[in-house]
Amino acid sequence: MDKNTTIGLVLIVGVLVLFSVLNKPSQEEIEAAKQRRDSIEMVKYQMQQEAQKQEEETSQNIEPALSEQETEASKINELKNLYGDFHSAATGEEEIITLENNLMRVKLSTKGGKIYSVELKNYKRHDSTALFLIEDNNAQHSLSFFAQNRNIETSELFFKPSENEKDIVVSGPLVPKGKEGNLKFNGDQPGQTRDLVLRLEVGSDKYIDYVYSISHNSYIIGYDIRTHGMERIINTNTGYLNFTFDYDVPRQERPSKYGEDRYTSIYYKFKDDEVDHLNLNKSDSDELKTPVKWIGFKQLFFSSILISDDAFPNAMVKSEKKEMEDRYVANFRSEIGLPFDNQSDNNYGMSFYFGPNHYNTLRMVGHDMQKIINLGWPVVREVNRYLIIPVFNFLRSRINNFGIIILILTILIRIIVTPFTYKSYVSQAKMKALKPEIDDINKKYPKDKAMERQQATMALYKKVGVSPMGGCLPMLFQMPILIAMFYFFPGSIELRQESFLWATDLSTYDSIFSWNTNIPILSSIYGNHISLFTLLMTVTTILQQKLLGQNQDTSAMPGMKYMMYFMPVFFMFILNSYSSGLSYYYFLSNVITIGQTYIIRSTINQDKVRAQLLASKKKPAKKKSGFQKRLEDLQRQQEAQRKKKR
Repeated sequence: MDKNTTIGLVLIVGVLVLFSVLNKPSQEEIEAAKQRRDSIEMVKYQMQQEAQKQEEETSQNIEPALSEQETEASKINELKNLYGDFHSAATGEEEIITLENNLMRVKLSTKGGKIYSVELKNYKRHDSTALFLIEDNNAQHSLSFFAQNRNIETSELFFKPSENEKDIVVSGPLVPKGKEGNLKFNGDQPGQTRDLVLRLEVGSDKYIDYVYSISHNSYIIGYDIRTHGMERIINTNTGYLNFTFDYDVPRQERPSKYGEDRYTSIYYKFKDDEVDHLNLNKSDSDELKTPVKWIGFKQLFFSSILISDDAFPNAMVKSEKKEMEDRYVANFRSEIGLPFDNQSDNNYGMSFYFGPNHYNTLRMVGHDMQKIINLGWPVVREVNRYLIIPVFNFLRSRINNFGIIILILTILIRIIVTPFTYKSYVSQAKMKALKPEIDDINKKYPKDKAMERQQATMALYKKVGVSPMGGCLPMLFQMPILIAMFYFFPGSIELRQESFLWATDLSTYDSIFSWNTNIPILSSIYGNHISLFTLLMTVTTILQQKLLGQNQDTSAMPGMKYMMYFMPVFFMFILNSYSSGLSYYYFLSNVITIGQTYIIRSTINQDKVRAQLLASKKKPAKKKSGFQKRLEDLQRQQEAQRKKKR
């Protein structure tokens, strides 16, 4: 390399070095450049992380979507296996639809198409809360049958309503007090009627309809079951569809062994026969193998009754009693066979009665439904039907105070039986006047000659014109009325929650003192309370018996004297838990009878009665009738045979 070339290279390197020194960045510029590089790297890193995250989320979203589709398909297949053609109705959302009139509020559920609850608007429970015959979601109400070899329960399926309204309210004219549920009034002044169809859709042109209807001022809910096209699905060998209706019966009254717990049971009427019922005191069941017109789930004052337009061919009814302190009185269950025609559509016409056990209201509905109210034995029942109930309703329509109504009713009844009372007292006075003659006969004929003593006594009675039955027969004629009241008051819904004096509810006992401690024997018989009206009834009954005893000769039967005082005490234990209205009636009746006794006694002169009897004794004896002769001959033969045996 020559000299000039070397010098040139050195100059170039020197220039480059000088240029680099002159253009070298400061420390601040170096730091700024470094920060820019770091920021760029951070942005790149974040972009990479975001891209990765989006990729993961996309992957995750794709996988669940596929899983849900698979799960849904699996569920559908499972429902098809369980319900066959009914699978589309196996899913849904429950809706509650209300049917309401002036008397009740009935809720229906689209799940099962069932009655969800029933509330009576004009009544309250004993604790003043709303009165429900069926509480929310407490009833089982279902059709069951075999379709495509599967057991189908409609209670598990969802129905579709024909109306979009959730509250269907019917209205009508103003209803006067006492005309609630009166069909005659409704016929003269009709109100609105509405229908609701709940449809269980199975497929094209195949369905089951539950048709409900409600009318203004009516305790009746119409209920029809209609099937269409079901003969193509339901097994061809099906002869009956099984209809089940059961629920726990809510307690409406305060616990009492002689109240709601005693009168709650299932009643039913055979189509061509009488009304019957299950055991009132314990759990019971029965197979009804002949056609049944209606089945009633009865409580003391209210009933839920399922009525067939024609008749149910057969049914099973079952009542399971609950403990007295339980929230529910019993569980009622009915299983009814509905005949199924597999060649055509089927229609089952029915209706529900949800209402009070009011005699005239039930009688208007018909089909002997009023017999669900226990009015006593045949003779006693007629006294209630044709005397007590009409008079009571007449007074009720004009007087609002039930204490006054019972007082007037008692006075009217005592007036009716006054002739019998007077005749009975006169007969007892005559028997007492003959006491010296009876004593002479007893001395003349000792106890071992009972036949002769009896014949002599009867001859004396015949001679003076006195009948030993004269005092008993008038009392016997009064017994149907006395017993009729025993049945009428405890079951009279008119007295329910009506107060008088210290009694807050005349339909149950009037407790003035109570205790919680269980006293053996006493608590089970008498109860854990004291009813004042029952005490007053007992005291006045003893006074009445004492007055009657003064006019009777009980020397022949010394035990009769103690029996007269034992019976009032016995009934005090029984009636302590009964309706206070009943004890109040007996108390009033005793007071009036005591007054009548004093009045009648003042009109009868015992000495005059004896003089008349002795005068009759002196008259010639009447000729004996053929019957009397035969009777005396028979008595002689029996006495002769008795002596031979000795």
